[in-house]
Amino acid sequence: MSEATVMAKARGRLSALAGLAWMVAAGIGLAAAGASAEPARALPPPAIDQATIDQNASAEATSAVAVLAGGCFWGVQGVFQHVDGVSNAVSGYAGGTRETARYELIGTGRTGHAEAVRITYDPRRISYGRLLQIYFSVAHDPTEVDRQGPDEGPQYRSAIFPESAEQARIAAAYIAQLDATGILGAPIATKIEQYRPFYAAEDYHQDFMTKNPRHPYIVEHDLPKVDWLKRQFPDLYRDQPTLVAGQPRTN
Repeated sequence: MSEATVMAKARGRLSALAGLAWMVAAGIGLAAAGASAEPARALPPPAIDQATIDQNASAEATSAVAVLAGGCFWGVQGVFQHVDGVSNAVSGYAGGTRETARYELIGTGRTGHAEAVRITYDPRRISYGRLLQIYFSVAHDPTEVDRQGPDEGPQYRSAIFPESAEQARIAAAYIAQLDATGILGAPIATKIEQYRPFYAAEDYHQDFMTKNPRHPYIVEHDLPKVDWLKRQFPDLYRDQPTLVAGQPRTN
């Protein structure tokens, strides 16, 4: 599928607004592009985090990786590129095989892959649990099953691909913690899946939000997420994104 086809397909998604409704229902806030409404507070941080499990390992590590899936990877990548402590965020595919890690095949929903983002971060500056707090608070709707807003299919599922037993434990504990509070108004649909290799997506998907800030899909569905990040996590927000391509590019 060509880049032009991807752009046309994205424009056709604009009629659905369901992906934004959960923010209002959960009391987390709705800050649509250009809107003046202030978002409510972020979800509570995880009670169990890296330092809780292994202080020494967390203190010694200088780089770690998290793989998260939450719908279209354009927005998830864009959010984490604005997080302080994140050195790289790459759009790609997780859950299937190398042979099927291609966009035109992912769209069939039969590859086992989810659109995912590989986040490289410095655990001395931001913990895995804090990344999950951002993931559940602003990067996507964790209560939707096999979809995110206008995007439908298992390739848009909410899933965590832990890189270690420690990450799996933190994620499972956090999901249980949030479900116990009922703060989202519905059960969390996010699954913790067995680790599978991550495959980077095609070049034209990388840094999509920064390269196409006026794209209708980005304006409606993804730029608000960056605004929520800035308002809900001001201590972690970085105005200048860290890009796969190395330098910001705009149309």
